[in-house]
Amino acid sequence: MSAARTVKRPLNASTYETGARPRVRIVHLGLGAFHRAHQAWYTERAGDGWGIAAFTGRSPDAARQLNEQDGLYTLVERAADGDRHAIITSEVEAHDGADLQALSTLLAQPDIAIVTLTVTEAGYRLAAGPGGTPAHLDTADELVAADIAALRAHQEGMTFTLGAQGLDGHVVRTTAGRLLVGLAARRAADGWPIAVVSCDNLPANGAAARASLLGMAEQVDPLLAAWIEANVSFVDSSIDRITPQTTDADRAGVAEATGYDDVAPVVAEPFASWVLAGDFPAGRPAWEQAGALFVDDLEPYERRKLWLLNGAHSLMAYAGALRGHATIADALADRRVSDWVEEFWNAAAHHLLDPHLDIPAYRAALRERFANPRIAHHLAQIGRDGSLKLAARAVPVYRAECGAGRDGAAALRPLAAWMDLSVARLSTGQDVHDPAAGLIATAAEATGTEQTRALLAVVDATLAEDPDAVSGIDRLRGTLIDPPSNPAHRSVSPKGNTP
Repeated sequence: MSAARTVKRPLNASTYETGARPRVRIVHLGLGAFHRAHQAWYTERAGDGWGIAAFTGRSPDAARQLNEQDGLYTLVERAADGDRHAIITSEVEAHDGADLQALSTLLAQPDIAIVTLTVTEAGYRLAAGPGGTPAHLDTADELVAADIAALRAHQEGMTFTLGAQGLDGHVVRTTAGRLLVGLAARRAADGWPIAVVSCDNLPANGAAARASLLGMAEQVDPLLAAWIEANVSFVDSSIDRITPQTTDADRAGVAEATGYDDVAPVVAEPFASWVLAGDFPAGRPAWEQAGALFVDDLEPYERRKLWLLNGAHSLMAYAGALRGHATIADALADRRVSDWVEEFWNAAAHHLLDPHLDIPAYRAALRERFANPRIAHHLAQIGRDGSLKLAARAVPVYRAECGAGRDGAAALRPLAAWMDLSVARLSTGQDVHDPAAGLIATAAEATGTEQTRALLAVVDATLAEDPDAVSGIDRLRGTLIDPPSNPAHRSVSPKGNTP
């Protein structure tokens, strides 16, 4: 982009020449900064004319802001040596997530080939299956139950009766419920096949999307569930790009550098990765032209990312906050935290043996990315939904280490840090920002080892029955701050601000 200008203009299609806008071929659920820095960026760089219609999650604000700019926004790639700016044009439409009329109209069109999702782990509303069986839709969840009842009550033939506000007054709030309404319209139109691609940080995310959607369909309309089984593919993907929250200073910097007053820029690190496995029955963009990798077996890549990047993130989010740090770069600069990250990586690397993964190079790249002083990746943002994240990022490493005859202590440290920070927050009346917040608060009422066991049960009920895991965490609790506190688990006092 050109050098800084003194006259600043609003960013929209009348002030920025975009040429012909791409045709909408993708519907996205979960409009947020990561989607705009990742899937929309890959689609833009693919350069083959695919456009996106995106729907918000909880709030319509992001859709309103983008629509005021005709879907245009600035992507700021924040490297250690400076910022680079690019205008993204692949986001063609933006809608309130509750607008089921718009969603149904889009999914009923044969041009729509893909639905992508960034709805966070909690958005799938899954409950763990008994005895290690696969997760399933949590029909006891209040929002799930309400959506099932409303969908049953408003079914009319092959579709659902829609009003100005969702289902004739009931606002469908679950991702599975909203997508089910849209796919019912597609089945009724002509039943074209379609791919659903999960882009959330959880293992087997395609399977999670399938379990959530089919679980909802089986409760509402078994015939629709059978159609989904036959016509919808669920693609697994491993995604990676650090995307910190945009600040007013970022917006001012974009205006100064580009000459455009952009109310919705996105900041991201230069690095990006997307690995996908699955079928696209109605076609896809040439995402490989932008660097995406298509593989037959995603699991090794998924484990590498979840354990090394996300696992280290969770460890730093909780241990770093306990030690008074605010960002990833700050936490990594702390020698003790840095050593704990290396220990966790060593444990995970024992079980990442595929030579294509190139673990030494991946670890070196992570250190460089984490240390970028210009990416303010806040621990508070990373630390949300800890009970779900740790189940995917730390628990599997611990189990793998135990299976190899080692104690797995390095993989228990993130759990200990999460427990200490959660108890510290609750003791000062702060929110723990977790879908299991009520269970965490109840568990924290216990003391000593019983508190550790109760908190571990929130993350993994089976692991909470393992005395070695409980005692291992117990030994770590209260040791992560300077000086170590008395590990009574009720009086941990972190320095500085906590997330």
